[in-house]
Amino acid sequence: AVCPGGGAVETAVSLHLEDYARTFDSYEQWAIAEYAEALLTIPKTLAINAAQDAIDLLASLRVRHNAAQKSEDQKKKEYRWYGLDLANGSVRNSVTAGVLEPLVSKLKSLKFATEAAITIIRIDDLVKVAPEPEHEQ
Repeated sequence: AVCPGGGAVETAVSLHLEDYARTFDSYEQWAIAEYAEALLTIPKTLAINAAQDAIDLLASLRVRHNAAQKSEDQKKKEYRWYGLDLANGSVRNSVTAGVLEPLVSKLKSLKFATEAAITIIRIDDLVKVAPEPEHEQ
């Protein structure tokens, strides 16, 4: 099984989590919203590494994915497949363009990234490293 590439999955999950975060009225809302924002690091980094305007591309991608998630219009539902087209500095349907990623790989990377974040959050000890002694010359 495959899924659309070009940051499409990360953008869709990020927007879904932003909506989900609004259902909480405690610290969980903040944590979920921050995780949702962190997911956008993938498409943002893709755009920056391709010397494209990351702000414009992410805004365009978010608008389309938001329309896909909220609209009943079948044409707008197709926006869920949209990812970055870094060669042209725009967004496009990643599926029809053939920009696909293995679903298993995508799921495992999201799972491992989440587990790593949880592990870091659970660290409750502070480890202080002693400063290196100054060498006299």
